[in-house]
Amino acid sequence: MQWTDLLCAERLSDPSYVEGRNRSIFVQDHDRIVFSAPFRRLANKTQVHPLYENDHIHHRLIHSVEVGSVGRSLAMHIGHWLIEQGEIDPHEDHSLANVVQAACAAHDIGNPPFGHSGEESIGSWFAERFDTERGLCGALDPALRAEFTAFEGNAQGFRIVSRLEMYRNAGGMRLSKAVLGAFMKYPATAATRSRLPVDVRKGYVGLKKFGVFSGEEALFAEVAQGCGLPMEQSASGRWWRRHPLVFVVEAADDICYNIVDLEDAFTSGDLPFDVVREALNELAGRPNRDTTGYTRTEEIALLRSLAIGRAIEACVAAFRENYAAIMDGSFSAALVDVSACAGSFAQIGTLAQERIFTARRKTELEISGRQVIRNVLDGVLPVFEALSAVGWDDAALRGHPAQIARALSLDLRDIDRPDAALHALADFVSGMTDRYALSVSRMLSGT
Repeated sequence: MQWTDLLCAERLSDPSYVEGRNRSIFVQDHDRIVFSAPFRRLANKTQVHPLYENDHIHHRLIHSVEVGSVGRSLAMHIGHWLIEQGEIDPHEDHSLANVVQAACAAHDIGNPPFGHSGEESIGSWFAERFDTERGLCGALDPALRAEFTAFEGNAQGFRIVSRLEMYRNAGGMRLSKAVLGAFMKYPATAATRSRLPVDVRKGYVGLKKFGVFSGEEALFAEVAQGCGLPMEQSASGRWWRRHPLVFVVEAADDICYNIVDLEDAFTSGDLPFDVVREALNELAGRPNRDTTGYTRTEEIALLRSLAIGRAIEACVAAFRENYAAIMDGSFSAALVDVSACAGSFAQIGTLAQERIFTARRKTELEISGRQVIRNVLDGVLPVFEALSAVGWDDAALRGHPAQIARALSLDLRDIDRPDAALHALADFVSGMTDRYALSVSRMLSGT
């Protein structure tokens, strides 16, 4: 792969666009993302703690902003090194930083309410409906079922930015191909991934999940071609190697959620001060800082800052050390996992699994959130079933389905077949904030 292709500034579905003199297209991409309604809704979506009333606990929007900040720093360091190596032209370090920051801003834009438990709830609900093989779910092509039963926020995010938001069905936000390439962690459809041999799926990090729905595969193929991403083609289908900057976006995300989850656990009372201080101290390299006079909150904040700085240095070094494999598409790991901080991150991950993600309040709210999502899906599905019964003519809807569609302002455009209807249902539910989902659940169930 070559940086002249990887930093492709051509807009998706708008190849004739020419950027202005005073504002990089990659900066415009970032601005389009942060001013969008899906990005704004992240302010009321769970990061780790659902429906938390403490204003200092992170939600998805703040997390995305922080990931963008860390990603920009990572990319600037890497860019400086690439200039020294003669790999990119002078000042292109800013292009790298702007691409990564934009991709970081968008990286969670497709996540449903209630975090990863929300993804699981949507997937399990669809799996149960497919088992009955009735109505719309029964009419869906079986090859497409995995798009719903393994519902994936990354694929939903690409659908939002490339199709639904702004220029609907005409490139979406029309972001640059470089930013869309850096966004795509899992460059394969669910159908292709499911048909690939197990050893192939396990052998490449970009196939850990799927990242694009079949309906948007052609759009990503356009992105991949523009960025010069290597394509793998077989009887199972086609998939692509990751854009090198995906590893940088992923590292920024890994750094932020691992470290900040600890800070939030202290703030929420799920972990005691001494446990959080020790974990952050280890990751920060045990800095000898005088914290006399600091409150506990201030000391944790200082250690969080130092830990992020050290993790950035370690991931930049890991990128340099694995550069050849990253550029030929064979590198298959997360930068944090091959960095000098890998051991500390592993310890934090274990701590989170054992004591943060299993905290009583979080567990109770995830159970409630799961039922909320199921209530919404149960209540809204009849609208799409009725739409199918009237030949996809939304003007012909009558009775209770028409009331629900009106009350929820459901978007019924472009629906003319079962997969389009089920994706529209998933669009609505995954786009909800935590609190709106709770409100709609109560309305639909009469509570």
